[in-house]
Amino acid sequence: MAAGAPQAFIAEVEKKADELVRAAEALHLHGLAYEGADEGAKHAFVTGGFFAYMVTPRSQLVTIWQVTSDPM
Repeated sequence: MAAGAPQAFIAEVEKKADELVRAAEALHLHGLAYEGADEGAKHAFVTGGFFAYMVTPRSQLVTIWQVTSDPM
């Protein structure tokens, strides 16, 4: 998905994604029983660009579906 993106940028995306997973785990301790609406798509900005993601508590899932690095 991020072919050709700078390695430093990919490392920042991975770091931020790990933080998002830990936060989702803490916020949705009983994710499978979650009955509320999903939060919808959000953007996370990191050094070198940003990515779009969504947290789906019932599926215990954080998906990243767009990664955009700044042009060099």
